[in-house]
Amino acid sequence: MHEDKPPPRRKFQPIYLFLVLPYIALLWVPFYNRIEPKLIGIPFFYWFQMSWIVLGALCILPVYLYQESKRK
Repeated sequence: MHEDKPPPRRKFQPIYLFLVLPYIALLWVPFYNRIEPKLIGIPFFYWFQMSWIVLGALCILPVYLYQESKRK
């Protein structure tokens, strides 16, 4: 009989911690729950969250590049 083996477990790599940064930053609301400093008239509360759209993508980039380098 053919016995299926489960795929080998992957080891934890510290680079995956980049994926946790946006969650920590945005779930810690008391840190950015304020109006000042304003940026072009936009309160800190809003522009901080909007900046994490770009910062979140930048946090994913090193993980993606790491995964691609492992495939080759």
